[in-house]
Amino acid sequence: FSGSGVSRIKTIAIPFFDNQTEQYGIREDLTTNIADRFVQDNTLKVVNEKIADSILRGTITKYTRDAYTYDENENIKEYIVRIWVNASFEEKKNNKVLWKEDNLQGWGIYSAQNETEDMGKQRALAKLAEDVVNKTVKGW
Repeated sequence: FSGSGVSRIKTIAIPFFDNQTEQYGIREDLTTNIADRFVQDNTLKVVNEKIADSILRGTITKYTRDAYTYDENENIKEYIVRIWVNASFEEKKNNKVLWKEDNLQGWGIYSAQNETEDMGKQRALAKLAEDVVNKTVKGW
């Protein structure tokens, strides 16, 4: 199987996503999550941009953390972290955009009592990475 039959695409480059948020390090975290997920998936080989058949580009556009659930005394029980990205996947040889989507959203919920915002952020990044890889290898 090779990405919905586009057999000429065997490799992918994933340059760091742009970051329009104030979250330090999030572009590195997201890019690493996505690259790792492609390695696990093993449909496309992650390589340097100079030799890649395709390129995945993206911009992190928004990051929020909000109260998600409350207990009976109206204390916050859980928070939700949401991360939005605009992303596109293109075939390099003929500059053909195979898919492009704005406002992809990853989210992660974490306990206010015994977890940290970073745990919620990592869950949101993992969900985004999974969605982007699925969209890339199954969606075109």
